[in-house]
Amino acid sequence: MTKIKATYLGDLHIEAVHLHSGSRIQTDAPVDNQGKGELFSPTDLFAASLAACMMTIMGISARSYGFALEGAYAEVEKIMASSPRRVGEIVIDLFFPDGKTYGEREKRLIETATKTCPVANSIHPEVKKTIRFHY
Repeated sequence: MTKIKATYLGDLHIEAVHLHSGSRIQTDAPVDNQGKGELFSPTDLFAASLAACMMTIMGISARSYGFALEGAYAEVEKIMASSPRRVGEIVIDLFFPDGKTYGEREKRLIETATKTCPVANSIHPEVKKTIRFHY
């Protein structure tokens, strides 16, 4: 069980504290919804958490099956929808280290990880997830 304490700081800023580690994250409302866009918005964190979760499961697979992912990174695009205002699509481009060759087995493990991470499994099916791999 994880506990997080979120506090409203004023001016649409929130600070969330991960109580076990003390790690802190602050958010701001986005510019298109009365914020200043000074920090990640809650929906930015939602989209980023999908990429982080996918890469975490990819890392677990890499560790378990003896291949390296160090240097891999994701670029995330969040596309909002309206009526109601919500995240409509998350586009993730996954890039892998230059000079690193992955065989079919590694690619299958990587691609399976993106579909089986807990965040991916928790997102409503109406939220489109577009994942592109750049090996």
